[in-house]
Amino acid sequence: MAVPDPALAGLVDRIRAAAAVQQPLCIRGGGTKDFYGGPPIGEPLDLRPLAGISRYEPSELVVSVRAGTPLAELEAALAEKGQCLPFEPPRFAAGGTVGGMVAAGLAGPARLSAGGVRDYVLGATMINGRGEVLSFGGQVMKNVAGYDLARALPGSLGVLGVIAEVSLKVLPRPRAVATLRLELDAGTAIRRVNELLGQPLPLNASAWWDGMLVLRLAGAQAAVQSALQALGGERVDEAMAAPFWLGLRDHSDEFFVGAARAVEAGAALWRLSVPAVTPPLKLSGEQLVEWGGAQRWICTSAPAATLRDAAAAVGGHAVLFRARDKAAGSFASLPPVLQRVHRGLKQAFDPAGIFNPGRLVPGL
Repeated sequence: MAVPDPALAGLVDRIRAAAAVQQPLCIRGGGTKDFYGGPPIGEPLDLRPLAGISRYEPSELVVSVRAGTPLAELEAALAEKGQCLPFEPPRFAAGGTVGGMVAAGLAGPARLSAGGVRDYVLGATMINGRGEVLSFGGQVMKNVAGYDLARALPGSLGVLGVIAEVSLKVLPRPRAVATLRLELDAGTAIRRVNELLGQPLPLNASAWWDGMLVLRLAGAQAAVQSALQALGGERVDEAMAAPFWLGLRDHSDEFFVGAARAVEAGAALWRLSVPAVTPPLKLSGEQLVEWGGAQRWICTSAPAATLRDAAAAVGGHAVLFRARDKAAGSFASLPPVLQRVHRGLKQAFDPAGIFNPGRLVPGL
């Protein structure tokens, strides 16, 4: 395949040279997620020169964008047309890129109703460990027969290859948004949200912390107004609600600020993914519950085994999200079958093992 531009050609040359001597490369955009996963290893491979929106068709709800493009630039372009990335990717700090967004595969509060990053990736162009430029998927839904490799990239943390460009489905911004809060204990809040999710309500996001359940409604004006009347609770003024949801998305609200201080003092911030209806877990430390109970943040000094055993006991898993010491590993060990799948994909796409070694799975 012909290399279409100097920025891509430069990356291809760097990758081929690194593969020839088995030099590890640390794929990097804005560096806003360096804390996530295993520690960055290798020479930095800067993707920021590979930037720009390649194609945007607002009427088709599709955008194609190169990996080094600042996420803020993409979101600004979408906002001009009244559209958005529905999964609300966390930004953590200024400078994050589209490639990093996809590689991390993280979603914000609206994940409850909108789905995650993988649900919006239509296609991708990547550079494998041989320096070959490969394209998967396309620019419309349901256009791939067989396994869609473009959707293996979200959450892969760059271990399979360099994401060069992605095509994403976007959606219109909701016409109406409203926030409610209700004083409830954790168990009641989890049951309440899951009951509401079974009803035809425009429930967009949920969060519980310190005895308070906060719900965000989003959609058509009539639907939001009807839900407000049906649900009760205290309506939160948008001037207060918007910063709350933004802080929850970008981890800048009170819970996460406190967690950051605790991490500096030696605690750890864990992210547990469990079945949404799981009752509150009896674990020490501060807890914040999102996504109707499916995502639980716990800031604690408890041993890693305690968190992982508790999550596994209910059919979930625990990720060591932030910590000064990650000797316990960021991610839980994979079952042997999944380990073979991961290693097989790694061997197929990066046979020399140069891309982001250890970021996702130790030894990978």
